[in-house]
Amino acid sequence: MSKRILVTAALPYANGPLHLGHMAGAYLPSDLYARYKRLAGDEVLFICGSDEHGVPITIAADKEGVSPQEIVDRYHNINKKAFEDFGISFDYYGRTSSSTHRDFSRRFFKTLYEKGVFVKKTEQQYFDVKAGMFLADRYIKGTCPKCGYEESYGDQCEKCGTALSPTELINPKSMLSGEVPEMRETEHWYIPLGQYESWLKEWISDQTDWKTNVLGQCNSWLDSGLTDRAVTRDLKWGVPVPLEGADGKVLYVWFDAPIGYISASVEWAAQIGDPEGWKLFWQDEDTELVHFIGKDNIVFHCIIFPVMLRAHGSYVLPKNVPANEYLNLENQKLSTSRGWAVWLHEYLEHFEPDLLRYALTATMPETKDSDFQWKDFQSRINNDLADVFGNFVFRTFSFIGRFFDGKMPPLINPTSQDLDMLDEIRLTGARIAQAYERFRFKEAAQLTIGLARAGNKYFTETEPWHTRKSNMDACGNTLHVSAQVVAALSVYFEPILPDACKKLKAALNFSFNGLMLWEEVKPDMIPVGQEISAMEILFKKIEDEAIENQTELLKAKSAAVTGTQPEEEYEAEKDTIVFDDFLKLDLRAAEILEAEKVPKSKKLLKIKINIGYEERIIVSGIAEYHKPEDIIGKRVAVVANLKARKIMGIESRGMILMAHDAKDGLRFVETKAAPGSCIN
Repeated sequence: MSKRILVTAALPYANGPLHLGHMAGAYLPSDLYARYKRLAGDEVLFICGSDEHGVPITIAADKEGVSPQEIVDRYHNINKKAFEDFGISFDYYGRTSSSTHRDFSRRFFKTLYEKGVFVKKTEQQYFDVKAGMFLADRYIKGTCPKCGYEESYGDQCEKCGTALSPTELINPKSMLSGEVPEMRETEHWYIPLGQYESWLKEWISDQTDWKTNVLGQCNSWLDSGLTDRAVTRDLKWGVPVPLEGADGKVLYVWFDAPIGYISASVEWAAQIGDPEGWKLFWQDEDTELVHFIGKDNIVFHCIIFPVMLRAHGSYVLPKNVPANEYLNLENQKLSTSRGWAVWLHEYLEHFEPDLLRYALTATMPETKDSDFQWKDFQSRINNDLADVFGNFVFRTFSFIGRFFDGKMPPLINPTSQDLDMLDEIRLTGARIAQAYERFRFKEAAQLTIGLARAGNKYFTETEPWHTRKSNMDACGNTLHVSAQVVAALSVYFEPILPDACKKLKAALNFSFNGLMLWEEVKPDMIPVGQEISAMEILFKKIEDEAIENQTELLKAKSAAVTGTQPEEEYEAEKDTIVFDDFLKLDLRAAEILEAEKVPKSKKLLKIKINIGYEERIIVSGIAEYHKPEDIIGKRVAVVANLKARKIMGIESRGMILMAHDAKDGLRFVETKAAPGSCIN
């Protein structure tokens, strides 16, 4: 039975472009889920939009000397296009500066106000006399009372990470005028979260299928006790508070931003010509609401927004909030302030969207922080998509084209191996679906590429290049089964690789309108005799040079922003070994006698060494770092008992030890010991 699913992705701030951390945190996982749910036959509404209010917007505007509206217009358009180019399949992408959102948020606030939900309080806040306005936390700087950092913000010290309030700062100053602010009285409305604490505890305790990291953070907040939280603040930019005597006050951004999910749904309904259609997704109890967010938004979506919805009384509550952890970058914390980030629109200038979608899915920080590395990206594309999936598709299609006139061959007297491979289509499909239902997207990717790997292995083991000469029925069976697996993969891989799967379906000449549903995947999807078109290689391998360019670009951008080189990067220690393992290595001092480049190789040098008791040849990949004439006479360390192997037709006996220096590349581990001396 189909379900009605409302999927939301956290509204990104419109004060800068999107980076890989954003995609891995909320937007790719939400798209994977929405795409899968559509394939599962469910009715899906996928909503997002730009968060265009709050202090970060005004700070960005102040820095550039433009209006906040100019900032949000610019980044709304940049990010909306980046989402589209990356294949994020929102049904509607709204913005919180729209008139629809402003009016809807004001009505939402007014409803809660008239129900007596809010508490009005008078409090002391910093006021900039020269600028004539109350100062938000981020408009105040001073000395951190914890570490003494003199450029600490009023809400957090960015040096030691301590959370602060403006009144804790030593020598506070206004960022607007540079003047020392004074304390003045102001009035604001608060939502008394503590009154909903018992209900929240009971409600959250019922969410047994939520992620442990999400439940852990929720329970931590609840155990600490909930306090009143302001829903208004003194700012010029935002949704005006709809009450008399509230001039100069706007809705706090954390209050109006989640309402943006609802106002965007209202705009979607108007766009499709069904103005009341949004209510089915937000106010019908049969709807399943799923919020996709990063872990920094857990408290807002699991505690505060549910309280707002319950206090209003007309809306469904979240069914699940599968928040992800953080994505690091090249073993360092991703930081836009340090320029240590890969921006999505810049990535798309160099590589196809599907490649990053796969790599990020495979390394997604679902339950703990994960790390994106360009070399790992290259490895996953080359090994999984090119060598496994792409190779399987290419072999299947090319053999059908060459030996069966490009038409699906029949299945004649299939072997148990043929039937087992066909059975794997349904079995794997069920496991993949279960992984998506449980928000285990990494597992879904592993299972899907696993089916491609199994298909590739089956193709190799049944050897159609041999059977085409001796048993065309057996050859045809291999290609029939392989083509059915490819057809299944064109659906199973669609949430992750939408562009590649579109090409596959076109080549398979499927005759259908709209989506091919998950339940329609079966071992006989392609009828005998159906034409299967030739197609180019699905995935091209990524060369080392392209990856080196990206790593150098990342370092250069960071250095340009910070004025310093990035922190030294060290490879992780390998697995622990015992002393006996070390004793197996025969390390010796050696002298380099001769060196020359290996023909047709950019990286290899052919090196003759004197190891004391004999001379021998070692082939070493150091040509990019050392000229042959410069290394003659060096005393180096070698592994003397390494099994010989041929490299570019040259027998290499041993290995020269090198240290990888981040600045200078590969450097010799040198010694003054006589050739042949043991190194212990």
